[in-house]
Amino acid sequence: MSNEAAVPDHMSDFEALMWTLEKSPALSNTFSNVTVLDRPPDRHHLIAKMQGAIRKVPRLHQRPVEAAGRLANPTWVHDADFDLAHHLRWVNLGGGADERELYDYVAVLAAQPFDRERPLWDFTVVEGLRDGTAAMVQRMHHTITDGEGGIRLSVAFLDLERTPPPPPNTRTDEEPLGVSGADATLGAGESDEEAESAGAIGEFVASVGDSVRRRGGQVVDAIGAAGTLLRNPGDAAEMARSTGRQVQVMSRCSPLWTDRSLDRWFGTTSLDLEAVKTAARSMGGTVNDFFVAGASHAAAQIHDRHGTPVPELRMSMPVSIRESRPEGRGDPMAGGNAFAPAQVMVPTDLGTPLTERFQQIHDRLGATRSEKALNALGGAAAVINLLPTAALLATGERATAGIDFVCSNVRAAPFDLYMGGALLEANYPVGPLAGTAFNLTTMSYRGTLWLGLHVDTGAVDQPEELLSELESAYVALFAAA
Repeated sequence: MSNEAAVPDHMSDFEALMWTLEKSPALSNTFSNVTVLDRPPDRHHLIAKMQGAIRKVPRLHQRPVEAAGRLANPTWVHDADFDLAHHLRWVNLGGGADERELYDYVAVLAAQPFDRERPLWDFTVVEGLRDGTAAMVQRMHHTITDGEGGIRLSVAFLDLERTPPPPPNTRTDEEPLGVSGADATLGAGESDEEAESAGAIGEFVASVGDSVRRRGGQVVDAIGAAGTLLRNPGDAAEMARSTGRQVQVMSRCSPLWTDRSLDRWFGTTSLDLEAVKTAARSMGGTVNDFFVAGASHAAAQIHDRHGTPVPELRMSMPVSIRESRPEGRGDPMAGGNAFAPAQVMVPTDLGTPLTERFQQIHDRLGATRSEKALNALGGAAAVINLLPTAALLATGERATAGIDFVCSNVRAAPFDLYMGGALLEANYPVGPLAGTAFNLTTMSYRGTLWLGLHVDTGAVDQPEELLSELESAYVALFAAA
């Protein structure tokens, strides 16, 4: 193995920022997915597939290692003590559990912090449901990948048929569920302790050197960019306005959802994808416009019912920049994050016709995706990472204090997928709250939009009401179209 190949990967500046922010539980950025299966998956087949996935996807057997004093971004290193049994688990809810009991379990599980000394993911197969079906709760830390990257990573452990050929190189039941030989770094004649010590020193030196080079490069890039902007004052003014719109730290707009807690609730609903496409096109918009308009209308209805109407709410929305980056078009096993967190004001004035608010949302989302500042957020993360931890956490909490809710849209396969011989009937995402009142994320799969509603019950004390209003909002949008 060459020295270059042996050097561990580093978190990007944005990933390092998410990693540090999670030291505040309210800013957790773990995302999950609830997959409903038509039957319990075959254990041996699923274990074999996951063993293969671990060999293909380095992040699944790597753990983060922090540099002393946060002088550099954390590095990803092979976990010498990796045990698949810690990450792939089975639970049984007793045979009579209904949907609500499953979702209550999901809400508790999704809130659990990861062991920061192990790889940052776990899959839990849930059996014992009332109708004989099963579910899998897949949790992954955002430093591993984003939602789109997670879909790409899933290729490593999903099948296209119920009874595919046995995975190659399967292990016997007697063999350990670790990864033998993966990222091996022990030299001939070295002890584990000697290799670990030497490796740690090498990683630290490499990390600091990489950090200095990267930050130096960012200064040079910034100077070059500044020179370009000075020669084009119009561009400079627009960049300033764009940056101001995206980094403004203000109080949240909602007078109703003001409190925050660590208590969570999860619920779901679904929409026919073709019907949504047809309705959205008839109103001059997209599937994502329709999805966000439903969230906005539901929020408007609740605020009006509680006597606290507002003209607008501030929504956070991840904007994918994967296709604009070379790494976004590379190895689907690579993982990584390629999104920028954007914010947009969505209309909630019930005095404005629903179709007109839909068009406003279409225009505002389009403008947000083209914000010049979004591609500069990586550099901003590098600067923010220089803050002491306490100051960084305070900055993160102030920033999220201005956000009312989050919406995110992820696309999955339009065809049937299987896991351990079980058909994936539905996929409900559980998006991170990160200090907001609720996260509504949708995933398209098999011709359906599966909507997962993740709620902070300290903010929204009647989450069932919010889910009901969401369902009514989409009915109203279909009728308006």
